[in-house]
Amino acid sequence: MLALLVALISSCGVSKVKDISLSSVDIAYAVPTSTRSMDAKLLLGINNPSISFTVQEITGTIRYEDKPIAHFRTGSVQLMGKTDQVYELPCTVTLAEGASLLDILVIASRRTLQGLKADIDLQAALKKNGVLRAPYSFRDLDVATFRQNSTL
Repeated sequence: MLALLVALISSCGVSKVKDISLSSVDIAYAVPTSTRSMDAKLLLGINNPSISFTVQEITGTIRYEDKPIAHFRTGSVQLMGKTDQVYELPCTVTLAEGASLLDILVIASRRTLQGLKADIDLQAALKKNGVLRAPYSFRDLDVATFRQNSTL
């Protein structure tokens, strides 16, 4: 059974999934929806040498000097296979417990990403003869480094 699963994954091009990388990260807009949350649109440049698949949900936490400052959640996005393109990804950002809008403004006034860390969880679904769901987690990502040369 394990050999069959390995053969299926290899034939789908899933072995190249580890080669997926971010080529750019930007924010199209951020609009406050309350004193503790905002809606934003991320622009993610993704180089996908693998097959097409769907990222169903991305959730995560942004920390500054190990203090959680915000949590975010996105919807789904269909990543096209064998492409390098920019995807628009709407997301909702909520301030973490104990964080304030003043904390965000102080961090933003520094105009640097130094000190920002991220924990990211995503759910992906590969569709070929059924659905194969795969959770991925990334911990303690240095946002300044992640933005310049990141690999999923």
